[in-house]
Amino acid sequence: MAEILERNGFMVKMKVEVPVGDVKKAYDAVVREYASKYRFPGFRPGKAPAKVVEARLGREALLEEVKERLLDSSYPQAVRELELLPVGVKLVEAKLEEDAPFVYVAEVENYPEVKLPDWTAFGLEVEKPEITDEMVSKALEELRQRYGELVTVERPIEAGDQVFIETEDGSRFPVSMENALEHVREALMGRSAGEEVMVPVKDGDTVVREIKTKITEVKALQLPELDDEFAKTVGEEDLATLTAKVRESLEGQAGREVRNRKANLFVDKLAEGMEVEIPPTMQAREEQHLLQHLAEELKAQKIEFNAYIHNLEQEGKLEEFKTKLREDATRSIRRSLAREKLAEDLGTVFTDEEWASYVVDLARAYRTNPNALQQELGEETLARLRLQRLHDKAVMEALERIGA
Repeated sequence: MAEILERNGFMVKMKVEVPVGDVKKAYDAVVREYASKYRFPGFRPGKAPAKVVEARLGREALLEEVKERLLDSSYPQAVRELELLPVGVKLVEAKLEEDAPFVYVAEVENYPEVKLPDWTAFGLEVEKPEITDEMVSKALEELRQRYGELVTVERPIEAGDQVFIETEDGSRFPVSMENALEHVREALMGRSAGEEVMVPVKDGDTVVREIKTKITEVKALQLPELDDEFAKTVGEEDLATLTAKVRESLEGQAGREVRNRKANLFVDKLAEGMEVEIPPTMQAREEQHLLQHLAEELKAQKIEFNAYIHNLEQEGKLEEFKTKLREDATRSIRRSLAREKLAEDLGTVFTDEEWASYVVDLARAYRTNPNALQQELGEETLARLRLQRLHDKAVMEALERIGA
């Protein structure tokens, strides 16, 4: 039996009573388990009576084990019965006595209630970028780059070339001058096929050794002429049609960008204007999540997290860092709760068909198939992605309602 003793915002104090019969069953089960686990002189495994087990292990220790098991089994049932969604819990008192029900009181941090502002009156002014001739020309040039062909050139190496080399141990491989390390570029720049150069190997700023390297071939990207023939190569009738299609594509990208910016602005306004009390446990978890994400980013940069925090402290910036962490965590929680509540208020549904289509598109983006992608991501990540898509859809539905 469970009952709410007190409710104050997200804080709920509840009382749970486990019947004496269930307490006795749990105690007997614990005794039997320990009787099977330990050897008791004069008794076969599992046959030692309760008094012998109690004498060996102590009744208080057994009761403590029973208490933990009863908490584990009764707490989930109690919160379901009381229709609570806990984000944190603290045991206030727990009383377990012989031949009596097990009674305990717990303080639950319940999932917060959210009240959204009147979003139908939101103004969402976002400037749409102008698609200029220069932008169209740049897009056409990038298209030419994609259709370019590497051809051998008889001249000294230049910045954008692909250089093929052979080292003194017989290894052969290409070097992209755009992506090569600076000291490698310096060794190769201005040289020609057939020449031998000494390429340094560095550890930091220190030259460890030099490798004799022969330049076997120099290739440059030869771009197609921007004309009607090129337009036909990419599937259009002529250059004018291709140019119009490129402009149309850029206009579409600009429209999607504006839509996304409006969506972000809309969610920001929802989060800022809504009424909610964030439970401390929810706040602490989000801060920890942000710290873990920061630690991963620092690790990728080969920076130790503890050293980073120590440097902040030495520079007197640690409190500023903690303040920003709290603010970022709060903003993240409020945005998430706002999106969730919006979907609930609108009754938004993300259908199985929409989800399947999204998974296919996502798999295509990662150059894999839907089944492999789902196996790799796992159920938890997939569930989170589907929830995000549901919330995204709710935001778009709201934008349509206000004509944004």
